[in-house]
Amino acid sequence: MLDDFLIRAGLAGVGLALAVGPLGSFVVWRRMAYFGDATAHAAILGVALAMILSVPVTLGTLAVALAMGLAVSWLGTRGHAMDATLGVVSHSALALGLVAITFVPGVRVDLSAFLFGDILAVTKTDLAVIWGGAGLVVALIVWRWSRLLTATLSRELAAASGINADREGLVLTLALAVVVAVALKVVGALLIAAMLIIPAAAARSLARSPEAMALGAVGVGALAALGGLWASWWFDTPAGPSIVVAAAAVFVVTTLAGRRR
Repeated sequence: MLDDFLIRAGLAGVGLALAVGPLGSFVVWRRMAYFGDATAHAAILGVALAMILSVPVTLGTLAVALAMGLAVSWLGTRGHAMDATLGVVSHSALALGLVAITFVPGVRVDLSAFLFGDILAVTKTDLAVIWGGAGLVVALIVWRWSRLLTATLSRELAAASGINADREGLVLTLALAVVVAVALKVVGALLIAAMLIIPAAAARSLARSPEAMALGAVGVGALAALGGLWASWWFDTPAGPSIVVAAAAVFVVTTLAGRRR
């Protein structure tokens, strides 16, 4: 069954949806959209370092994305303006990665595959990485769900409940780094943030509880992945951007439906 590249692509998209659904909900609730975008941009530097050090791209991307999140969190505690810090670090990491790749000897790299994704080229090994990473993220969020939710609602409430809000923020940073690492192959660095935000924002219009929103975001993400692949197949459009367009279409529909309700 997995010999069909479209089936592999569909499984990869659904696996990604499992991770971006609950995590994207926290990104929306905490207004971390720019943080997710910055972490995704830094992934290109991880690609360059992985090629220079001859290690798996997923490992290099994970390391740089995690370092990016920790660095931004540390700078935030030092009084630096978060939006300016994210802008400087993300664009610098993206530019440095694009420049560094050109110095990798004997390697010709199709940067568009890393920037916009190449889901149709997903292999069985990639599927194992995507589903393994998605399972790790889902398990982590389920394990810390009540603590993460309390810290998101109010830092004061979290402190009164004995919850370290900064530690829960680091949990989300780790989860975000894993998602960026596994999603790079599917939708690319420039579209990862869109898949984190749009499904969760679409589900919020109809959800009546945090749990319903997280599950709804998973459904929207899976629908967008499969719908985008169908559109890419029939209209000969790029697969990664088509998935994001499908997610945006679902967002419009759910927003209108939510307003009528």
